[in-house]
Amino acid sequence: MPSGPVGPYGAAPWPGPAAGRPVGEEPRRRLHPLSPALHGAKSLVVVIAGLSWSTLSRVGFGWFAAMVALLALGATVLAVVSWYNTGYHLVGRELRVHEGLLWRRTRAIPLERLQAVEVVRPLLAQLTGLAELRLEVVGGGKTEAPLAYLSVAEAHALRQRLLDLAGRVPVATPPGAPAAPGVPPAPGAPAAATYPGRVAPPGRRLHEVRNQDLLVSQLLTPQAFLLPFGVLFVVSQFLSEGSWSFVAVASTLTAMAGVLLQPIRRVLDDWNFRLASDDGRLRVHNGLLETRAQTVPLNRVQTVGVTWPLLWRPKGWLRLRLEVAGYSAAEPDDRNRPDRLLPVGDAGTGERIVAEVLPGVQLADLPTTPPPRRARWLRPLSRQALGAGLTERVLVVRSGLLTRQLALVPYARIQSVRVVRGPVQRLLRLATVHADTAGGAGAAAPHRDLAEAWALAAELTERAHAARR
Repeated sequence: MPSGPVGPYGAAPWPGPAAGRPVGEEPRRRLHPLSPALHGAKSLVVVIAGLSWSTLSRVGFGWFAAMVALLALGATVLAVVSWYNTGYHLVGRELRVHEGLLWRRTRAIPLERLQAVEVVRPLLAQLTGLAELRLEVVGGGKTEAPLAYLSVAEAHALRQRLLDLAGRVPVATPPGAPAAPGVPPAPGAPAAATYPGRVAPPGRRLHEVRNQDLLVSQLLTPQAFLLPFGVLFVVSQFLSEGSWSFVAVASTLTAMAGVLLQPIRRVLDDWNFRLASDDGRLRVHNGLLETRAQTVPLNRVQTVGVTWPLLWRPKGWLRLRLEVAGYSAAEPDDRNRPDRLLPVGDAGTGERIVAEVLPGVQLADLPTTPPPRRARWLRPLSRQALGAGLTERVLVVRSGLLTRQLALVPYARIQSVRVVRGPVQRLLRLATVHADTAGGAGAAAPHRDLAEAWALAAELTERAHAARR
């Protein structure tokens, strides 16, 4: 354990004298002292799952418990060593994270590249009053420099400070008010330029999803309709074995949990979903067992996606998603991707939220035109569902036959425009126009007439340049 003072939120300063530090560089700080315990507990769950129930049946309970204890002890020791050699501090407009014992590594994250900051609280972190800070940056294939774990107050204060340094004036503290504990002001900064260690303010409330609607929306999915068949298959397999041993029952319960996990997990992730706007930023709060507090600057939004699932249409429901650079490739399982804008809502709610994120865009009034009739050779059933159009502010691309989808790409976020022609498209004089965004999928208008495709590409290029200027 480090010597010296420990802050009121548990973040200990990095050991060593301050002499020799460059001017403007803050002292390094460690993560919360309970971090190794949480990492060790997570490793214990992984170890037990990895050993499986078949190992228990082969070696017996005594040896199984000894193996689990030994591996858990090793994981905890490694977690303590990792915690002792991990620290972070701010240097100018960079966040630097230091880690490693034998191989030292320092990651410098320019705050200008910051796309979003999340405060995530898994179940164990909620029980111990801790939180994890996750950063999403431009061009990042995964979450950068996750700081796990900090106290909740320190995580929110550090998030506020990073966002302020990334593009806003620092929050002024009234004269005589104490500085934010756990996140000291930069050396040489005036006493008034501090960052209050408060929980993220609610901002202007935009919408709160009813948990009842969330449950019903998950029941109106193909996975929910197939769920009874999955449960029936697992039960029939268990009954056909004819064994009521501990291992057989445990294996059956594990398989049952795997079948039920996906729909239940979606409900838990979006539970108590709240959306607010705070001075040019979106604030998203959601989750039951694992809570998330996400902050996304509106000027970093790359694309807004609108989806109308087939079974939701009788109720007039839709789903909204954001595309922010660094998120698309980060979470292929579609669970932990922090891109939710509206899990479920009616048309009026979707209209209001889209207008908040993309000012001047009216969701109910977006003109699109379908591809030419000869495109039916490539899309015989869904040609009429395809469409593309330009508004004053965004590119609009429509797709989907059973599940209708709409992609809205602001011109200022378009990084490149491509015209692609496959072999059959060349025969039919068709082409697909791609509008690429930073680190994301962007949007594609498929099977347009060749002359129209080149004209659309030229218009998109011109509007993108004008919007960026």
